[in-house]
Amino acid sequence: MMRFPLRLTADLALARIAQKLRPAAAVCPIQFVDAAEVLHADSSHPVSHEKIRDIIDSRSPVVWIGGSEPLHHPGIAHLVRAITGSGHFVFLETDGTLLRRRIHEFQPVPRFFLTVRLEPEHLETGGSPLAVEGIRAARLSGFLICVQLRVAPDTGMSDAAKLFNLAHSLDVDGCVISLARRESHSANMEAAAAPLKTGEARKLIGNAWWESFSRLIEPIVSGDRNATQSAEEKSGAPIEHESRANEEGVKVA
Repeated sequence: MMRFPLRLTADLALARIAQKLRPAAAVCPIQFVDAAEVLHADSSHPVSHEKIRDIIDSRSPVVWIGGSEPLHHPGIAHLVRAITGSGHFVFLETDGTLLRRRIHEFQPVPRFFLTVRLEPEHLETGGSPLAVEGIRAARLSGFLICVQLRVAPDTGMSDAAKLFNLAHSLDVDGCVISLARRESHSANMEAAAAPLKTGEARKLIGNAWWESFSRLIEPIVSGDRNATQSAEEKSGAPIEHESRANEEGVKVA
């Protein structure tokens, strides 16, 4: 059973309270970091120590590392350790192809989720073989795994269900469902269908807090990061429901 971390529940609740009490000074609950803007692709040294300090000093409870494949950067493990050590939750988005090769560089801590993408096209092969192999290796090493399922406006609910069942069969700790980024999404008909499609698919998760978190990260992973705050306000997981999440507890590998 997937469980939403108690500590993350509390941190996001505090961020929502801060937004209500001090709207002008409120900080977005999720900070997006493009690995390519912080790390050199061919060196373990960062592009800018100042950028790393800004990330660490941020009051955002969650740091989502994505953009260009983070595992292509030699210094990514050092960056993750620095951010989790400063008290933030880190979700490292990856396609999983390099996960098994580089898993030994990371540390399995409760504030770190390896976040592996699964796409509708993976249904024909039972998932990307390298990604599935990486997930299993990470689970055996004690890491927390979040699967990011990306659905398109033309993805049928039966395919979305199969994709979720694939993720569930891997015994992951969490699941978020977001919209796959494709050029065709700019079409008016598909753009209108996208929110409904992802909304229907998220009901498959069966956990109110992971569903809410999916809505919260949607602007981040879709590139519309200015919309993150409004997405959070519409996330459908009010603070008064925190007690229910508390009962779920924390799953620490």
